[in-house]
This record gives sequence, C-alpha cells and structure tokens, in this order.
Amino acid sequence: MSRRLLVVGAHSADFVWRAGGAIAAATRAGGVAQVVALSYGERGESGELWKVEGQTVDNVKQSRHAEAEKAASALGAEFVALDFGDYPLEIGEERLGRVVDTVRAFAPDVIVTHTDTDPFNPDHPVAHHAVVRARTLAAGAGVQSGFPTIAPPALFLFEPHQPELCNFTPTTFVDITEVILAKREAMAAMASQVYLQTYYDERAGHRANHARRASGRSEIRYAEAFQRVLPQVVAEL
Repeated sequence: MSRRLLVVGAHSADFVWRAGGAIAAATRAGGVAQVVALSYGERGESGELWKVEGQTVDNVKQSRHAEAEKAASALGAEFVALDFGDYPLEIGEERLGRVVDTVRAFAPDVIVTHTDTDPFNPDHPVAHHAVVRARTLAAGAGVQSGFPTIAPPALFLFEPHQPELCNFTPTTFVDITEVILAKREAMAAMASQVYLQTYYDERAGHRANHARRASGRSEIRYAEAFQRVLPQVVAEL
C-alpha cells in the first residue's frame, strides 16, 4: 500500500537532518512524500550565507529554496515553502488556515513535525503547535462535519538536536541503512548549514545501535528516531 508522508519543519532544512532517511525509505517503498517548510530559516539558520558581504534576505531565501528543492529531490519528495519568516516564526489565524489547507490537500497517512519544547530554538515549538492544531482541524472530530475532512493521520515527532531537553522519548526507530547515501546527498545539498552534516551522520549511527539492541537486527547500521504521539490501532498485538 502506498503511504503518504508529510513532514513539516519550521525551517527549510529541518526535514533533511531529522527525517531525511525516513522520507527516502518511504518513497523507495513506493510511497509519496511532501516536505513543508513554514519558513526558509533565512534569518537564524543560514549562517554560511550571511558570511557573504552585502548579503540580503531575498538572496538567502532564493539560495535556501534551491538547496531544499535539491535535498528533497534526492529523497524522492516534493518541497513546499510557505515563507512565514523565522526568528520569530509567528502563525496567526490566516497562516494557520494555510497550514490546514496544505494538510487537507495532501491528505497524509503520517505527519511528522517538531517536539513541543526546544530551549535552543524559538521557532520549533511554534511549528509543533501549529501542525498539531492543523492536523486536528483537517481531520475534524471523527464525525460528519460542515467542512471537508481527511482521515486522521498518524502523528510522529522527529528527533530534536538535544532530545533530553525537548520532551523527546523515542518510541520508533526507522532503519535507514539502505537509504543512507540518499540522506547524505540531501544533507550535502544544504550548504548553508554544513556544520550539521557530521552531527546528524553520527547520530544515525548512534540510533542504529539503539535499534539493534531493541530489535536484535544486527544488520541495522543507520537509523532515525521518532516519537509516536497518538495511540496505534491494531487488530492484535
């Protein structure tokens, strides 16, 4: 069955570091993936680009868009930018409506986004609350409604940079061993944040160690960690 995966980040590179492997695994298995950036991270997440003399916000946005499209392509996904601005990312009623419309139009089986806490990044919790609310509004209350609804997507949080400070407890590991080269290609595309590439490559190795211990599958060399938010409904255990 083709799965529809929607990954929503506060900034245009968030999907690459934290869910790039899961995206590539989904599309390689025949699924469809869309990555949505609420902002480009043009002000607070584009350090290399701001080293250029005479740099402008518009030029940074163009560079970040090109990087994200290239990264998404490497993972087999579509990139969508809502361009809400960053540091601070602010989402009022009109912008929330755009997020709801995006979720409803794609009708994902799974949504992945940020944790509700991040003491080092003011935009990540804002993205979390907007996505959680948008998901609920797009799906409705599970009854006939006066507006179009979608089937309630499963909700996961991807791993933050420092999980122990962000209310993150991994409940799910995705084996990304077979797609690690695609993730590395996507990370390399984000030239404005080269300082994160080594960290997240190493993190995939750390999480593979945890995945091996949890599953006994010795062949897992790289993995990504996620936290399931809502109960899973199954026919049997």
